[in-house]
Amino acid sequence: MSRQSLAARTGDRIAVSLAYGVIGLGLAFLAIPLVITCIMAFDARTYLGPMPPPALSLHWFERLVSQADILTSLRTSLILAVLTTVLSVTIGTAAAVGLARGNFPGKAALTSAFLSPLIVPPVVIGFGLLLFLSKAGITNGMARLLLGHVIVTLPYCIRTSLASLLGSDQRLTEAAMVLGATERQAFWTITLPLMRTGVVTGAIFAFAISIDDVSISLFLSDPSATTLPVTLVSNMRAAFDLTIAAAAVVLIAVTALLIVVLDRVVGFDTVVGQGLFRS
Repeated sequence: MSRQSLAARTGDRIAVSLAYGVIGLGLAFLAIPLVITCIMAFDARTYLGPMPPPALSLHWFERLVSQADILTSLRTSLILAVLTTVLSVTIGTAAAVGLARGNFPGKAALTSAFLSPLIVPPVVIGFGLLLFLSKAGITNGMARLLLGHVIVTLPYCIRTSLASLLGSDQRLTEAAMVLGATERQAFWTITLPLMRTGVVTGAIFAFAISIDDVSISLFLSDPSATTLPVTLVSNMRAAFDLTIAAAAVVLIAVTALLIVVLDRVVGFDTVVGQGLFRS
């Protein structure tokens, strides 16, 4: 083996080791705060103390369910997430069918417009919506939150549904229509089942993003409609205690459950294979 090839192999090994090291540091950076939050949520002390806690208890969870403002905001978040999911999936599915099957001027520009919230900072979207809706006279908190959440979740529903549709065989729909099915019948019996993976994936993403959103909800919430993340931020500013950690564990559990459902119903390999995370 020549010195040049030996040096090349050594360089490759060093590069791979550095890559694994960076990945490991990134995973640790993401996981350590979650682990600490989960541990502190079960702290038996009645005050915020150093790690690790001397004993474990459900004290903070009991306090969590006894606070009316948190329960109200949790109910608001769940209702908002369900409404957001229904609207985003409905609009996203229709838009995906139009973009995949249609051939009209400005199609590329329209696709970019639909997906633009993915690259615009949520703070910018929230502030812009606050100004626009105030000028338009829309003062209902739930309506403003719903509009903001649909805007940020719609691109995910369109992207996943569009990926499913483009990955399917359009000749199946054409064959159904040749055999006598109407366009509506062909959509409900052929096209929509072919899009099932993308529709379900988009729905799960929409629900998870909506229930965890902070940036947009901070701008659009009002006393009549406040989401759980906004309430947690407000409580943290007023009087920080580990009730916030308990609520965070609830949100983490909901998100983890959605990830498990996504894997069981659709499968991550299917999602990645359809190009959801590909450019």
